[in-house]
Amino acid sequence: MGGLRKTIERGIAMVNEMLPQVNNAKRSPNPISHLTLGLQCGGSDAWSGITANPALGHASDQLIRHGGTAVLAETPEVYGAEHLLTRRARSPEAADKLIQRLRWWEEYTARNHGSMDNNPSPGNKRGGLTTILEKSLGAVAKSGTLPMEDVYRYGEPIRCKGFVMMDSPGYDPASITGQIASGCNIVAFTTGRGSVYGSKPTPSIKIATNTGVYHRMPEDMDVNAGAILDGNKTVAEVGEEILDLLINVASGRPSLSEAQGLGDLEFVPWQIGAVM
Repeated sequence: MGGLRKTIERGIAMVNEMLPQVNNAKRSPNPISHLTLGLQCGGSDAWSGITANPALGHASDQLIRHGGTAVLAETPEVYGAEHLLTRRARSPEAADKLIQRLRWWEEYTARNHGSMDNNPSPGNKRGGLTTILEKSLGAVAKSGTLPMEDVYRYGEPIRCKGFVMMDSPGYDPASITGQIASGCNIVAFTTGRGSVYGSKPTPSIKIATNTGVYHRMPEDMDVNAGAILDGNKTVAEVGEEILDLLINVASGRPSLSEAQGLGDLEFVPWQIGAVM
């Protein structure tokens, strides 16, 4: 374009040219089979695998039964629990894809002097999780109980319906960026430590694993899965609450992170390998 100022001016002009088409867009009724749900957990604690993650798994199953899609990611956080996914694989090929990605991760971490069976997150440890293996058992609960249809690479377009896996790191912003690139149009994010993640292109709802964090952060936590721990609700009841909220948010109700305007800075593509 011939310099910074001219480049910015051309970019602004291109956006302005798009606005009439954007303004002509109208809402219309659609089935929830159009939803592709990104399953995420971050700032996890010892309750994640007992309350919020199983409840999200229930919501995931229900969405899929209505024709939708649910996408698990964060490959290092299924390490040690991969047998729970491979036994649900629709085909031997799908199971083998997951195993091959885990082997790649073992090689990747070894090259960088890391270990797959350690827990790199101080927050997870403070939340009561001792190893990544322990976290993995709870993380897989987000995926529900239905068959695993396929395994996709990071950001690869998701072509099938049902429950699928997308390879990504455990770092939430990078992982969700990949899920959105793959086609996720809504995100459910469980947290026990109080993550406030938000994403502008794809609404994100927060599910607190315990009542304490839900009450401490009422402007950030959309759902209180701590009600399960308190004995006030069942896993299925909280799962239905999550599903209802996903539908309402997809229908235009702002999630709490949207209401606070969060999400401008959460576009974080995964950089693999050395940066020269």
